[in-house]
Amino acid sequence: MTSADSARKGQASATTARWFGTAAIASIGLIIGGYLLGDGLLRAKEAERSVTVRGLAERDVTADLATWTISYSASSQSLAEAQGKVRRDTERIEAFFQGLGFPDTALQPTGANVSSYTNDGVTTYTVRQRMTLRSGDIERAQKAVAQQFDLVGQGVFLEEGSGMSYTFTGLNGIKPEMVAEATKDARVSAQQFAEDSGADVGAIKDATQGYFSIEARDGDGGGWGTSDSPYKKVRVVTTVNFSLD
Repeated sequence: MTSADSARKGQASATTARWFGTAAIASIGLIIGGYLLGDGLLRAKEAERSVTVRGLAERDVTADLATWTISYSASSQSLAEAQGKVRRDTERIEAFFQGLGFPDTALQPTGANVSSYTNDGVTTYTVRQRMTLRSGDIERAQKAVAQQFDLVGQGVFLEEGSGMSYTFTGLNGIKPEMVAEATKDARVSAQQFAEDSGADVGAIKDATQGYFSIEARDGDGGGWGTSDSPYKKVRVVTTVNFSLD
């Protein structure tokens, strides 16, 4: 064999070796890529295994603040006379609350105005006054509401909107416990779903806390002609997404 033939044969062998090497590397790459793709799809599939449920927590509470805005007025063709009537009504209202044991600081004036209208040349003046009671003594406040017609009997004209309002101010103190209760309730619902589908409830993937609502416990929200209730129901709904194992 000539030296030229030997050189050509060596070149062919080197080319073949490079081709096999390249093919081997490509094959390994395809295998690794296929594994990673398959593993990624498996993990994506597992990520899809989840359930979203809602959890509810409710708690009965008693209001700790009573607020009563009392609006009253007097009308007369004499401004001085109307003002005098309102002044006497104010004294009656103050005496009414003092008689029930409220401190003087519990009742404060919160506004006054004077209006007039003229009919056939005769001017009538109306003087309005507002007093507001704020107290943490709920039982005493209820007693005041029950006896409010004593003021009417004394000639005090209570205008529309003069009603007691009860407020629960301790929401921040019970929020953490109620959120935990709602989340626990959501897990119970998720567990039932998981059992029906042959899975187990895993960790929380994400959760959304709903807003807290405070309403009258017995569905009575108050309003004109209706007495508000100090007995409230606090309610919160959470939405929780659990993974399924």
